[in-house]
Amino acid sequence: MAFRERPYSAFNFLVNFGPDKRDPKAGFQEISGLGMEITVQEYRAGNKRGNAPDKITGVYKVPDVTCKRGVMGDDTLYSWLDEVRQGKQAEALRTVTIELLSEDGETAQIWNLKGARPIKYTGPALSGKATDVAVAELVLACEDITEEST
Repeated sequence: MAFRERPYSAFNFLVNFGPDKRDPKAGFQEISGLGMEITVQEYRAGNKRGNAPDKITGVYKVPDVTCKRGVMGDDTLYSWLDEVRQGKQAEALRTVTIELLSEDGETAQIWNLKGARPIKYTGPALSGKATDVAVAELVLACEDITEEST
């Protein structure tokens, strides 16, 4: 990624759920939860001079990622959820790719969620008095996350 003076806007992004690199027929309104947490263990030997423990880097964890989109007539995401629900987890684990785009539509950064699977689906809140778009939410658990700059 080339250095720029101003940060990228967060409103241009693409999501690809694989496995055949076929995008769902609808885009997403919001993606949240991209990150990583590295655990630290504290250890202090009894004969160490000083009272402060040493900090030892442990394992890392990847949080669940939440995807929100307007309800469309496409069942790609529900079919994936159904595969996992039926126990076809070996076939259902995927690499999900999230691409941040610059203002001119070029890829600026990529996050790869490896070993991703849907773990929760929440349908829209429906109300006869509402004027909002019907938004569904899908939560993904993944085994690893990597970040690429282009």
